[in-house]
Amino acid sequence: MRPLDQQICFTLYATSMAITRAYKPLLDALGLTYPQYLVLNALGEADGSTIGGVAARLDLESSTITPLVKRLEAAGLVERRRSAEDERRVEVNMTKAGRDLLERSMCLGDLLMERSGMEGAALEALNKQVQALRDAVTAD
Repeated sequence: MRPLDQQICFTLYATSMAITRAYKPLLDALGLTYPQYLVLNALGEADGSTIGGVAARLDLESSTITPLVKRLEAAGLVERRRSAEDERRVEVNMTKAGRDLLERSMCLGDLLMERSGMEGAALEALNKQVQALRDAVTAD
């Protein structure tokens, strides 16, 4: 049996946890959890997405996204509304406060670069390698 440090699954898990811990003080200052931050980022890419669209983008279930969106709505960061064409679909739009908060959260990437000691190009190359691994593992 391989020691944990020689298993890529553990290394990726531990790295993800370390990054989340590093982000936590900044997210706390913004009043966000990491999952809420991810939802705002997904909406930053495609504002007006449906709950299902956000869930698909984050590779989560709609039932996981709905409570996150409800909390973001209660905080005044997003608005939900039923689609005019299909009432089963719930569309989510960022408010101005949500867009402003997303803009303020961009410092998280700077923090990661600073803590990693890596240049932007090296982090980007690593990210592409990890994405390729994810895509290969999830391929049917």
